[in-house]
Amino acid sequence: LAHDATYVSEYAEGRLDGRAMRRIGFPWSEALVRRTFTALGSTLLAAELALEHGLACSTAGGTHHAFRAAGSGYCIFNDLAVAARWLHTRGLARRVLIVDLDVHQGDGTASILRDDADLVTFSVHCDANFPFRKEASDLDVALPVGADDTTYLAALAAHLPDLLAQTRPNIVLYDAGVDPHRDDALGKLALSDEGLLRRDRYVLETCIQRGIPVATVIGGGYSKDVDTLGRRHTIVHRAASEVWRHT
Repeated sequence: LAHDATYVSEYAEGRLDGRAMRRIGFPWSEALVRRTFTALGSTLLAAELALEHGLACSTAGGTHHAFRAAGSGYCIFNDLAVAARWLHTRGLARRVLIVDLDVHQGDGTASILRDDADLVTFSVHCDANFPFRKEASDLDVALPVGADDTTYLAALAAHLPDLLAQTRPNIVLYDAGVDPHRDDALGKLALSDEGLLRRDRYVLETCIQRGIPVATVIGGGYSKDVDTLGRRHTIVHRAASEVWRHT
């Protein structure tokens, strides 16, 4: 749906060369292959459940640096692009909006879906950060290093409602990356835990109040403190629980 068949088979069978695996950032293993396909399936399931129930959250996904025939930046297959194409080709959604709030621009997603008018990409990211060569999303909002809760949320509020009105998606795929956090090792922005919660709550409320289903994925986050990072990744699930209880 979104990837070159040769690339998929070479990865699955461990036949990618060393350069390709270094670009991905992980050493190949059968366990990694299983995890990759499982994570991709979890995004498809979340999308299907969101259409059925209005809201669903995956505990994986957001691998937005994967291109059609190559992985990059810890991303092997682009679950967001695959899910968007899967929904569209199966007739489950005529129009899909990907809201990517990971701190890094979703370059792979933008590249794969560049010619799909009904599969719309929206990225809010740190400008002076990886990838240093950006692809063109349908809408890119580049923030300066050090942007805080107030700056970030204002930028989001300035664009999301209008974009929803313009695109009228049947579903939103939401990448709730936590790497905009001020303590993230690779983020360069300055959001707090509360800022991430407000961000996630705003996205979910803004969509669901308009009758638009949302499927969330966890996206990026980088810290040597795995427990803290794990708790940070649960913020979107907390926001989803709060929004769901009040709808």
